[in-house]
Amino acid sequence: MDDDKLSGDELRAKLNLETGQLSWPELQRHFARGVVIVVAGDMDLIEVAATFAEDNADKTEQWITAGKIRRASDDDARDWDIRKALLWAVVARPWVLVQERALQ
Repeated sequence: MDDDKLSGDELRAKLNLETGQLSWPELQRHFARGVVIVVAGDMDLIEVAATFAEDNADKTEQWITAGKIRRASDDDARDWDIRKALLWAVVARPWVLVQERALQ
């Protein structure tokens, strides 16, 4: 079923099931395509992905302005490579949203 035919709760449940941890090498090809979005650690990754999937430009712009989401940079890529980072990721086509979470 297309994401645009899902209710808000169904979409969030689907995205939650599709969220997982990826290593930097698994993300490199997406980074090369320019589609990796970094989500601040204090944000709900599923909510951000749902907002992208719902094409809510107003909310997305607010988060960009607040520095809560941004495109991954070359500096991010270098850092992830050096640290062998493991990132939480979810796809909200065409974007791959990633987030680092502090260890509990």
